[in-house]
Amino acid sequence: MRQEAAASIVVTEEDALRQCKEPPCRRQDEAPTLEASPSSSSSEEENSDAMPPPPSPYAAFLRRDGEPAPAAATGEELLLVPPLNFAMVDHGVYRSGFPDVSNLPFLESLRLRSVLCLCPEPYPEANLEFLRAHGIRFFQFGIDGSKEPFVSIPEDRIREALKVILDVRNHPVLIHCKRGKHRTGCVVGCLRKLQRWCLTSIFDEYQRFAAMKTRVSDLRFMELFDISSIKHLPASFTC
Repeated sequence: MRQEAAASIVVTEEDALRQCKEPPCRRQDEAPTLEASPSSSSSEEENSDAMPPPPSPYAAFLRRDGEPAPAAATGEELLLVPPLNFAMVDHGVYRSGFPDVSNLPFLESLRLRSVLCLCPEPYPEANLEFLRAHGIRFFQFGIDGSKEPFVSIPEDRIREALKVILDVRNHPVLIHCKRGKHRTGCVVGCLRKLQRWCLTSIFDEYQRFAAMKTRVSDLRFMELFDISSIKHLPASFTC
């Protein structure tokens, strides 16, 4: 057994010397570096969700088109953190929960033309400044976020929101509410009816985001929503 082990060691060293021009001692010097790198990378992964604060509240986000991102100029890595429940609905149409300051670099990468908010509360000033700096149009159709059995979905606001979404001049567009589940789910569900999706597929998509908080009132609203008065889908939408 000892002889076989020794033979295998000799063969390994010979192969290493044949492939590497430098002496084996250099491989031993590199070992501490290889052992230390996993610990440093793991610490970076643990803090990957933490956005380091810029020198000023908006310095990392405000720049003109064509200019390099501040992170590229300083050599720092810019973290792209999508908002809660972010997903692509269709070509040029996205959905998510309410984006905060840490999500703004990610939104910048989408090159949005418009943002559609379904919350009635005043929009945060940091978000508004980001939209102004990038020339992004802002639409707000406030829908109350009450829980069942007090849910009231205003059909007229859903229709107004759909008009914004169907206008390709507003694309790329981001639709969002607070969590990206109920109000956003209803708007997307009504859009799916325009795309001639069956109710089973519409409900499955809604429940994928709402999960255990699925609202029967939302499902009923989408089922009864009348699409006959809405214009046909633009050619850019997939059916």
